[in-house]
Amino acid sequence: MRNIDLSPLYRSFIGFDHLASMIDTASRNEKQSSYPPYNIELLAEDKYRITMAVAGFSKEEVDIQVEENTLVVIGTKPGKDEERKFLHKGISERNFERKFQLGDHVKVLSADLENGLLHVDLERVVPESKKPRKIEIGSKLIENNE
Repeated sequence: MRNIDLSPLYRSFIGFDHLASMIDTASRNEKQSSYPPYNIELLAEDKYRITMAVAGFSKEEVDIQVEENTLVVIGTKPGKDEERKFLHKGISERNFERKFQLGDHVKVLSADLENGLLHVDLERVVPESKKPRKIEIGSKLIENNE
């Protein structure tokens, strides 16, 4: 994979160092397996859904956590006491850990496990102070000290 030199950004953009570190993190080759398969859907302008195929896992065996803008989904199968003999094993029941980087102001709304599919609904909720606002020409800033 090609390395990208971000030093020109540091010279001309002030306060965007967190963006550069996010790009650097995303470009790193983290050893994350492709199991379990997943989809990411855009449901509406600021609503998203992650759907993961977790066949064979129950609600008690799947753990979902949010740690500093990182969504972590962990599946843990307890050890089986009995040894089973398979003629063909196409359904993987191995433990997994899948991480998703969340953007600023993205919140996890809900999670549901149905028919072997784990659905995690997310929404970007931008605070009022961060939303664009229109400034009328000729208006004065009203301070709270009056």
